[in-house]
Amino acid sequence: MTTYKILIGGKWVSSGSGETFPSLNPATEQILGRFQSGDQNDINLAVSAAEQAFDEWNSLPAPKRGQILLRAASLLKESKEALAKLVSTEMGKVLPEARGDVQEAIDITEYMAGEGRRLFGHTTSSELRDKFCMTIRRPIGVCGLITPWNFPIAIPAWKLMPALICGNTVVLKPASDTPLCAIKFLEILQKAGLPPGVLNLVTGSGEQAGLPLVKHKSVRCISFTGSRDTGLQITKEAGIKKIGLELGGKNGIIVLEDADLNLAIDGVIWGGYGTTGQRCTAASRVIVQQSIKERFEKLLSQKVSKLRLGSGLDPKTDVGPLINKKAIEKTQAYVDIGQKEGAKLLYGGNPLKGKGFFHHPTLFTNVTYDMRIAQEEIFGPVVCIISVKDLAEAIEAINSVEYGLSSSIYTSSIRSAFKAIEGIEAGLTYVNSSTIGSEAHLPFGGVKQTGSGREAGILGIDEFSETKTVYFDYSGKLQKAQIDTG
Repeated sequence: MTTYKILIGGKWVSSGSGETFPSLNPATEQILGRFQSGDQNDINLAVSAAEQAFDEWNSLPAPKRGQILLRAASLLKESKEALAKLVSTEMGKVLPEARGDVQEAIDITEYMAGEGRRLFGHTTSSELRDKFCMTIRRPIGVCGLITPWNFPIAIPAWKLMPALICGNTVVLKPASDTPLCAIKFLEILQKAGLPPGVLNLVTGSGEQAGLPLVKHKSVRCISFTGSRDTGLQITKEAGIKKIGLELGGKNGIIVLEDADLNLAIDGVIWGGYGTTGQRCTAASRVIVQQSIKERFEKLLSQKVSKLRLGSGLDPKTDVGPLINKKAIEKTQAYVDIGQKEGAKLLYGGNPLKGKGFFHHPTLFTNVTYDMRIAQEEIFGPVVCIISVKDLAEAIEAINSVEYGLSSSIYTSSIRSAFKAIEGIEAGLTYVNSSTIGSEAHLPFGGVKQTGSGREAGILGIDEFSETKTVYFDYSGKLQKAQIDTG
């Protein structure tokens, strides 16, 4: 069995802790390798390496940094199938989705490489004569990136690429359920030509490696994707630094009586059971107009009953495993809660016996939007049907949760679509499409308890740069803004 190392200052080394942990294939429970249990000392070394590399990397012209990213995109394309199979093996998602995971990394890498020739600021007029005003972008410094297991290539890329193109150096702490994906990804970035120390990797637990990274005084930016509780801890522990948080969602799909039902059901299946419900954009609530409820339930139940469980590498599989045993226990706990609350179980509701962390796709109806299964993020293959009388009540229902990430409405009415766009409290709203994420050139993020900040697109550049305002006064005299008004 291979024991993998951490990356500090361009070298793969063992952790000073002397301890390791395993990563499992969630479909078979087989151990894929052992990984370093990084700690405070490893974080200190990684941050120090990033600090030492900062001046050289920042001084490299942004278009030159973009060329390195473009080489990385090319290498990712060459490695796409191998990486996708690794994602499917270590995380569990079905192979077509795993290929999409890697493709997201390719897309954001290409996009951010192009930003190396942009990184736009603004020019504007001054209120005084003979004075020129503009803004420029400057890097933040050392960035600490803490990434989840559900998109083990895509999400690190969404954070890494804007951070790097802006001239920052990085310490990455990936999720302990998918460390091998992170290591293979970084090996590609090394091959693309990143100088030593620009990108460092420390594997390990959130408590032993993540928290020291968050609290480190030399780390000037933290970007985190994960649970709300961990996000709250980060805001308390980080101190004064730039923080970006993407903390999940309890997303809803509205289906009105004038919708194309077959299209809507396809969207619910993809949104609710794709990635086994393990997405922050998962559609765990379907808010259906009362007049079509019975027909919709019948059609959806038929589709759910045909979903096939199995290894993500099996081309016949529709729904792969959950990530680990705790995820099975959490999902089953919410199924029990839903039944105790009075929701009606239409399909599923139990784990699959045998090896692997499998749970049957589960569908509830007669759910009211104050029930826990309609309020709390489950992160498993559980979908709840909530019936409403009209669009106004549908918007009230979709906004009844603490989160606000992705949302969707299926309707043939332009008026209803725009009313939903205006009324829904979410960072994304899809019309006649499922609740998914963003394309690489558009911002992704949410409102309310979903967190703060935006990833991808130009707002991704905002997340990993500081804006500096610059003035040139060529009047040859002392001018005083707001005082010299002549």
